[in-house]
Parts: sequence; structure tokens; C-alpha cells
Amino acid sequence: MGGPMSIHDEAEFAWLRAEKELIGDAIREGRKVLGICLGAQLIAVVCGARVYPSPQKEIGFWPVMWSDAVETTVFHWHGETFDLPAGAALLASTEACVNQAFSLGDRVVGIQFHPEVTAEIIRGMVGHEGWELVDGLYIQSREGILAGATGLEEGGKGGRAMEWLREWI
Repeated sequence: MGGPMSIHDEAEFAWLRAEKELIGDAIREGRKVLGICLGAQLIAVVCGARVYPSPQKEIGFWPVMWSDAVETTVFHWHGETFDLPAGAALLASTEACVNQAFSLGDRVVGIQFHPEVTAEIIRGMVGHEGWELVDGLYIQSREGILAGATGLEEGGKGGRAMEWLREWI
């Protein structure tokens, strides 16, 4: 799942090394592996791809374009991006960050955005990490994010991603 740290912060978060080993072992053993945000970045780096600061942070409710040309609005909170691992299929993109979701075969999926969030989780993220809500092309205001969270309570955001994940699982 996600977190405020980078996959490169092993000196501060030593558990990242063990997490990378676990992901690599699971992929080699043919297990299903799902990574969301930080998890997608961990999968990417374990599979030999580069993870680096994104030219634009992406925070708030923004549309993703799926590979079948369907657009849905989902919640984002990330400042890093990744190259696709060798052999990966791109599943979704945004204007700010091309590599939003990918699959490696039918057993490994990485998703940069957050299909799993609830309104309560978003309010917690805003409360704990709200200092990141500065002016930016793809950074919504605190008010805009909280209004979007209210829309989640009404069932309006992220549905396609969750439906796809339920089928995949």
C-alpha cells in the first residue's frame, strides 16, 4: 500500500529491504502480488525498473485513462513515479503521470493511484500529510479533496478500479 516514504529511504526505514525481498520471492514463486502506490513502486524496482521523483506531484481526485479508452476519476497522492518493468503491460495513465497502472502477466499488478481509499482514510491523509497540499498543477486544495471524499461516501469515485481489482483477485 502507500506511505509517505520513498522506496529509496532504506536508511530511515530498514523494513523496506525486507519488503523488497518478500515481493521478489512472491513474484518468483508465481503468487499474486498487488502493489498500490508505494507498493507499485516497490514492485517496479524489484523487477528492475527505475523509481524517481515525478515532474509533477499528483494529489487529489484526477481522471485516469484506461488502456481501453475508458476514463474514470480516482484518488491520487504521490510525488514519485516509475518506469514500467520489462514485459509489463500499461493499464492506465494520467496527464501528470503516464505509468499509473501496470500488469506483469496475470499474477502481478501495480497501481500508482488509490482505489482502496474511503472518505475516512482520505480525511486522515489530509490531516497527517496536509503540508503537501501546496500550489501545483495537479494538486487539489484541501477543500477540493475533502469534497471529493464526501463524493466517495455517496459512491461516486474509483468504482471501475475496484471492480477490476475484484475480478483480478
